[in-house]
Amino acid sequence: MKQLTDTDIEQMISTDFVPNDTQTRHAVRSELQLSRRIPHTPNTPPAHATLDLHQLTEEQAWTAIMTLAQSGTRTANIITGASGILKIKFQKWAHDSILSPHIISFKPINNGSFAVKFRKL
Repeated sequence: MKQLTDTDIEQMISTDFVPNDTQTRHAVRSELQLSRRIPHTPNTPPAHATLDLHQLTEEQAWTAIMTLAQSGTRTANIITGASGILKIKFQKWAHDSILSPHIISFKPINNGSFAVKFRKL
């Protein structure tokens, strides 16, 4: 790793200094051999999730549901609200859209929520 000189310190103190974060990060990782010490572990999705669609538009709700369906989560409680368009839209999406192949089953929990089982990716 590079030793700091007086010129380096003066340059850092001046307003013109802009560090190259990418280059510095790569140098530090290389020096410490972090790739060997900290192995990369993939993020595993949770087995169960809860998705509350209150205050979302139809487009936002669709995006949130599709993201959840494609995340690898196996089961979810989706809260649509008892009255409103999202309760009707969710049931329609689950039956007749590109969302339906991702869903094994869904059933109402109460008047505004559904228990959903997703297919394994």
